[in-house]
This record gives sequence, C-alpha cells and structure tokens, in this order.
Amino acid sequence: MQRNRPTGRHALSLSLCAVLALTVLPVAHADPDTPATAAPQEKSMTTGVIKGEILDEGGLAIPGVSITLTSDALIGGAQQLVTDENGRYLFPMLPPGTYTLIASRPGFMTSRHDNIQVLIGRDLRLTIELALEGSGEAIVVMESTSRPQVLSKEFLERVPTGRSYQSAASSSPGVVGRNQRSSRASARSAARAEAVGTEDYTDYGVNEWTEAEEDARSTFSIDVDTASYAVARRKITSGSLPPISAVRVEEFLNYFDYDYVGPDAGADAPFAVNMEAAPHPFHDGHHLLRIGVQGREIPRADETPIHLTFLVDTSGSMSSADKLGLAQRALHELVDNLEPDDTVALSTYAGSVSKVLGPTAVREAPHIHEAIDRLRSGGSTAMESGIQLAYSMASEAQVVDHENRVIILSDGDANVGASNHEALLKTIKQYAEEGITLSTVGFGMGNYKDTTMEQLANQGDGNYSYIDSFREAQKVFGDDLAGTLQVIAKDVKIQVEFDPEAVESYRLVGYENRDIADKDFRNDKVDAGEIGAGHQVTALYEVVLTDSRVNSLATVRLRARPPGRDRKASEWETSFPGGLVEDSFEDTSDAFRLAVSVAMFAEMLRGSPELDISYERLYGMAFGAHDEESELENELMDLMQKASRLSD
Repeated sequence: MQRNRPTGRHALSLSLCAVLALTVLPVAHADPDTPATAAPQEKSMTTGVIKGEILDEGGLAIPGVSITLTSDALIGGAQQLVTDENGRYLFPMLPPGTYTLIASRPGFMTSRHDNIQVLIGRDLRLTIELALEGSGEAIVVMESTSRPQVLSKEFLERVPTGRSYQSAASSSPGVVGRNQRSSRASARSAARAEAVGTEDYTDYGVNEWTEAEEDARSTFSIDVDTASYAVARRKITSGSLPPISAVRVEEFLNYFDYDYVGPDAGADAPFAVNMEAAPHPFHDGHHLLRIGVQGREIPRADETPIHLTFLVDTSGSMSSADKLGLAQRALHELVDNLEPDDTVALSTYAGSVSKVLGPTAVREAPHIHEAIDRLRSGGSTAMESGIQLAYSMASEAQVVDHENRVIILSDGDANVGASNHEALLKTIKQYAEEGITLSTVGFGMGNYKDTTMEQLANQGDGNYSYIDSFREAQKVFGDDLAGTLQVIAKDVKIQVEFDPEAVESYRLVGYENRDIADKDFRNDKVDAGEIGAGHQVTALYEVVLTDSRVNSLATVRLRARPPGRDRKASEWETSFPGGLVEDSFEDTSDAFRLAVSVAMFAEMLRGSPELDISYERLYGMAFGAHDEESELENELMDLMQKASRLSD
C-alpha cells in the first residue's frame, strides 16, 4: 500500500584505569578507514590528527563510546565525541603537543592512554580494544604486539551464547536487561544506564489514570517536536537502548504521517480533527482513542517570506563530524530549499561570539554556502552571548508579518548558570512575543543536553529537532520544511472532555510535560505550542468504557490564534459519537494501528508500567500496519527488532 506524505517547501527530498589492549599505529599518509561521516580534512602545516576505532575483545566495533581528549595545547579545554556506528572516531586539526585520551562506555572498563604525541602534518591512528567490566584481568598491547585475552571463568559462564559486546555487556555488573525486571511496577526504577557521558535528559514520568466522574477534562498543549524519536533511533542503531528519560511518546507519534484529512477549502479552522477508536489489542476491557489534527497545507505561492538567523555552536565539544560537520551539511540543505527572496544570517558562539554573515538574500546563495563552509570549532561555550547576538541580528532583518526565526544548531552543552538560564529563557520568550521565534536542532552524543534544547525551543515558540544523519537533515530541512517554518496557528491547546456516562476512566499516553490546567484552556495568557503548514499532531488515549450506550464518547476542543501579534484566539469543537467505536482492533485503519504501534514502542522503551508485552507481539502488530514502500516505516520495523535484541 502507498500512503501520501505531506511535502515540504520544495519537497526534496565517551586516576588511571585498566586497559585491555591499545594499538598505536602512526601513519603519515591519508587513511582509507577514515569514518564515512567525517568532514573533509584540509591540509594543514600547523596541526595534526588523532583518529581510529574502538573494538571489543572479539574485534567487533563498539559504537556509542564516549571519548575525551585533553591537552594543555587545546584552546578552550577538552574535546569530546562519541564513536559512530562503526566504532570510529576522528579528532581533526589538533595543535601539536602531548595529549591524554580516555574512552568509556557502560559495561566496559575505562581505557586511558597518556603521552600521545601529536605532530604537525601527521595523522596518528589509535585502535583501542575495551575490556568488559568484571573480566578479572586486563592486558595492554602496545605498538603491534599482541597477547591472548584473559577473562575470568566465572564471568564467561555468565555470558550468553551470543558473544557480541551487547549481550556480554548485559551480563556485566551494573547493566540490567529489561527481561530481568521482576514486574511492571519496577520497570521505571530498573538499573539501566540513564545516559552516556554527561548527557542530560528529564524524566517527566507517565500520566496516571483519571476517573471521568472526578475530572472529565484533559487539557494539554500541542507538540510537533520529533527530537526524541531521532535520539532513540541513534541510540538503538549504535547498540544501546535509549535512556528512559529520553523517550517522549508524543515525539514518537508525531514523527510519522497518518494520512489525516485536512480542513476543507474555505473552512474557518486552520486544521481538521480526525478520530478513531477501537478495543485495546493487549488490554482486555480497555479501548484506545486516537485524535489526529491535520494542519492546512499552504500553496507555495502563498507561503510567507522567511528571515532566518542561524546560530551555530562552534565550541570544542562540536568538533566531531557528527556535530559541526553534519550541522554544516544540514545548513547547506536548508539554504537550498529556501526561496530567492528569503534571507539568511549566520552567527557563531564558542569562547566568544562572531557575526559571520549579515542578512543575505538566498538569491546570493553562493555567499551563504561559502560562509557555512568557513565554520571551524574550538573554544569553550558562550551560548548566552551567542543568543543575544543572534537576536540582535534577527531584529535587523525582521519584517512584520513575515516569518522571523533564530535557529540554534548545537549539542546543547552550554556554560549557563541556573540564574542566567532562567533569565535567558525569559529573554527568548519576550522575543517570541515580539515576532522572532526560536527553533533548536540538536547534534551529537556523549555530552548532549536534550533538556536544554527542548526548553529553548519551547520558550521560543519554535520546534525542536535532532539530526543524527544527513537523511534526517533532508527530512527536517527538505520534506518537512513548510511545517517547520510556515506557522498557521499559535498557542494551540487541546481539551478533550469525556462523557462520564460513557467513559469510566482514561489516561493520555504521552504529553506529560505539555499538561495545561483545565481552567487555563481559555486563558490566552497561558502559552501553548505552534503548528505549521501541513503539520500533523497525534494524541492517544487509553480509556475504560462503561456499559452505557450514549451518543457522544468525547468532545474535542481546539483553541488557537492566528500568526502575528495581538491576534484574538478562536475555538473549534468536534464530537466523537460512541457508535463509531470499532468492534475489534483488526477493523481499524492501517494508520490507526501504526500510531498505536509507535506509541507502544515508545512505552516499552521508557519502561511504562502500563504496558507489559513482548517485542515479538509489538512487531507482529506493527508489521501488518506499516507501509512496505515507506523508508521511515521500514526503519521503524528494523528498530523494533534491534530493540528486542538489546533488551534480551
């Protein structure tokens, strides 16, 4: 089957620790094993390179290893990165000097190597073999010398038959697989590593059940962010389950398209509501209600001109190819999908801030691309000063009734104290109220600050994306560009009122950090999210029905205001008749079953106490609903299989 997808603006598409083995192979020539994602290295007579790969005791590549490089020669402090899916890493353009490299990953012993000499014009390759925690003895192999590995008998007896590093790590002290959890109630307190390195996520918990007779209304802000799904994808692809706190169900749901019907031509509302309900496939006596909001598409000729100010983090923490290198490729993609009269400005922040390019019309794209190519990393992180500069530049280019936006591209690692952080969020909110919104785009792992990136976008009335590959950059800045930049409604709130005669209890699956007090639904001073052209918003409720048969199961109200300053809010209402509830889950649409599969995948990844099924059962349900011609949905199926293996 084939489902149509909304198109975008152009529809384009890581004290001394033990080491198992360390092999140092200095080479002066170009290395064909340079990571495929690495940005091209320019020839330099003033710097050197450290690169290589991280392997397990069986010679298998280990992705997701945090690597920290320190030296007095580094300007701006230590550099950090995470190995790619092939276990490879690259530190380019290093000043000559003596370095220390530390490699670490949960389930393995930390490896440290001192006195690494970086010479001008030389590439130094370090191939590191990490020992499993609890292996009993660690062996160091220097240069090209090799010796047999020694693992304790007791440890080997605990290791599963599969000798991959993932299965061995799951048997190591401190690493607990999901199948070892004793009950659903203990799922969220299980001893699963919450993050790698200095990553930061916020656990918003799981929505509880509400008795309809006590509170029939559920009110929340819409959310069109998709970062959580992309972060989870990178984690799973790299060989580990995502931290529980990194999983937000709504961002999984809103990553996919469900073929919703949009508003009729000439309709007053900028969106249409699509609802479907059926028995829960795994919980007897429970039902699922899916609410889908489809934003109006905007013809290309009617699109609002765009004025963007890019704020790029060029600090030392952004030095890897999956950070600044990928950010540059993403920016090139975005520029290529803008209109000639749109404008772009470019600023950076590291130890200091820099105005790289003033507002420039996209018709002069070569100048913009050249400025993007000039970006280089190094130094500490002065995000606050960078944001102030970006807003100053955005104010210069601001045009009333046009889309004026600052886009931050960063790993979120900022040197901002608690008091300054609150003041910064307040500043961002003030600029949003004045017509300059802010979106964030995340890159990299190891030191990633998901919470910071999400909060900045929330206060800036923008959206939050995470880019883990160039393909994702093409999706965010190509396929979904109109939804990302063309706002059709602001401060969009959803209120679902259940009929207590029909609904005994309910719970909203996801949107834990988007809750709004019922009394504030019509309080237009309370902020909510924005929706862009062609955007879809999906919410899923689990409900327990009464034995009564009434006309209406639930009433959905949406309240929003048009883009622009001082615009009045409007409200729309849609009812869902109880008679439309399907008799069986199998009778529902493929899109409904896909949405349920996506939500349950997120529930399993975040250890929700409300779901206790196997990945095999989930996969079987999702397989029958997914579009075999959809690359994204095929990828979803692959991620479910990988997550199943990682949880064993």
